[in-house]
Amino acid sequence: MNFKKKIVLAYSGGLDTSIILKWLQKNYKAEIITYTADIGQKVNKKKIINNAKKLGVKKIIINDLKNVFVKEYIFPMIRGHAIYEGVYLLGTSIARPLIAKDQIQIAKKYKAYAVSHGSTGKGNDQVRFELGYHYFGPKIKIIAPWRLWKLKSRSDLIRYAKKHKIIIPKDKKGETPFSVDDNLFHTSTEGKILENPKNSAPEYIFQRTISPEKAPNKATFVTIGFKNSNPTSVNKQKLSPAKLLSKLNNIAGKNGIGRVDLVENRFIGIKSRGIYETPGGTLLINAHRAIESVTLDKETMHKKDNIMPRYAELIYNGYWYSKERFKLQKIVDLKKKQVNGSIKLKLYKGNITIISRKTKSTAYSMKKVSFEENKTFNKLNVERFINFHKKKLK
Repeated sequence: MNFKKKIVLAYSGGLDTSIILKWLQKNYKAEIITYTADIGQKVNKKKIINNAKKLGVKKIIINDLKNVFVKEYIFPMIRGHAIYEGVYLLGTSIARPLIAKDQIQIAKKYKAYAVSHGSTGKGNDQVRFELGYHYFGPKIKIIAPWRLWKLKSRSDLIRYAKKHKIIIPKDKKGETPFSVDDNLFHTSTEGKILENPKNSAPEYIFQRTISPEKAPNKATFVTIGFKNSNPTSVNKQKLSPAKLLSKLNNIAGKNGIGRVDLVENRFIGIKSRGIYETPGGTLLINAHRAIESVTLDKETMHKKDNIMPRYAELIYNGYWYSKERFKLQKIVDLKKKQVNGSIKLKLYKGNITIISRKTKSTAYSMKKVSFEENKTFNKLNVERFINFHKKKLK
């Protein structure tokens, strides 16, 4: 049957989005175009294509966005040292704006009147997706099934799937599975035993990091090179953005680095507990702060530190495309061309130690900092400096 109307669905190929696909077909009488963004998650293209075809989909789109994701989204965020509520490196948050942008471009290309996503009604992702949709396609309709349909539980979804002969993965029969999101930057795990904050996270849920106890008994050394504030090489080997992050993920993961257990405040007002793994990103943010310490002046560094909480909150809340985030990014990148050099890190059982900082920058002066007597720093000025600041105590 040829439908005149088209809807582009963000599709993973799993149970939830397959049910959404069927539900859209039944309730909107439209042709469904499935769209999958490959941003470094475990993509089973054969499974996606087979599952979509079984449900009658003719147009199945899978776009490789890994390099774009790292270069245009993760790297700018690393330059801003964005950390939400002290520990979260925003791995899920930063992925949604890119997916939303590309999904709208697909919708425009195929003249679809609507887009749809599989985010639940209690989560942050519905906000992040839809703010992106509004920014790039304000006239395109948004369909959010979890806020519209009558399916209220996992049991309802299983019954719906059986009724419409949708394949149900064995691990999803019975109890609710962990909710997992992954991309090249991170993996997040929520739900089940983790919902009670008194429960410790079981070791089997970790997917890309081994426990520090099981990490090698010998330290690993890694050198990250930077040019214009962006990482460009690992151990002097120049790599594309995606390959660079992938390599750092592997190195850090083997050393038990990048685990976070967080109870966070969601944008919509609910507290939630999640386990995050961001191995390569943890190395990058530590190395980037280290290279800035020897290349940027105090005023620039402190200004960046002052805006970081707000910058991180904007990303978390889905405001990547907002005027405020664009404004803060200009502050973050004001002197990025000065940030060049390399940082050597020592990795050992979950810990990161900075071994050396190398740069041609003159921001750090060995002459001024030296305890040896020199004429480049007038100590007599210090007393006047202290006397000036004493007045501010009153």
